[in-house]
Amino acid sequence: MSGAQADRILVVDDDVQIRRALQRALAMKGYQAIFAASGEEALEIAALELPAMVILDLSLPGISGLEVCQELRNWFKSPILVLSVRDRDTDKITALDLGADDYLTKPFSVDELLARIRAHLRRVSSTAYRKPLFEINGLKIDLSKRRVFLNSEEVKLTRTEFALLSYLVENAGRVITHGQLLTRVWGPEYAGDIQTLRVHIGNLRRKMERDPGRPEFILTEPGVGYRLVDEPKEGQSFS
Repeated sequence: MSGAQADRILVVDDDVQIRRALQRALAMKGYQAIFAASGEEALEIAALELPAMVILDLSLPGISGLEVCQELRNWFKSPILVLSVRDRDTDKITALDLGADDYLTKPFSVDELLARIRAHLRRVSSTAYRKPLFEINGLKIDLSKRRVFLNSEEVKLTRTEFALLSYLVENAGRVITHGQLLTRVWGPEYAGDIQTLRVHIGNLRRKMERDPGRPEFILTEPGVGYRLVDEPKEGQSFS
């Protein structure tokens, strides 16, 4: 985390009620919340405090949350999670393209927010590179050997399917846009071919999800992209 305060999270929101709610929720899990009510204040505090993570609203007085995100990404390496009432796909995609790691819309589930915080902080506090073996809830993905297992049974994937899954593993816990996936696997000329991506994600789910209609590993972020979970649901545990 390179100098960041491991337990300190910067919350950027001008809504007093949201700040109070987040302060309580974060404190219960051992995090220290620090606050900024404007974009300008957020940039100053981030530079001074070096928080482990930023939770960022988009609708701010002064410079916008999107501008804050873009400016932070010039030097800030820790996770940025956008928490906003804006639910348009264009806003989500723009924020992610400008460097946000994740996006939740208000109203939001506190439990889901805390789970995503844990996932992001665990990812950045581990080694600088992801281990070649990824495991969660019976799913094992060995990137070095290019093999996938579900409940000890091997799952046979095509080269394209494994390329898609590998990119999701490299960014586990993060929302990856359709365009990012298509560009990475097929090339920039395919960046708008969402139907091709949906077909391949569907094939992946049929092979590696226990119930493809209710996926537990590859989750859809509607209108935006996909996210590979790296935090078990309540009642689940890592295998």
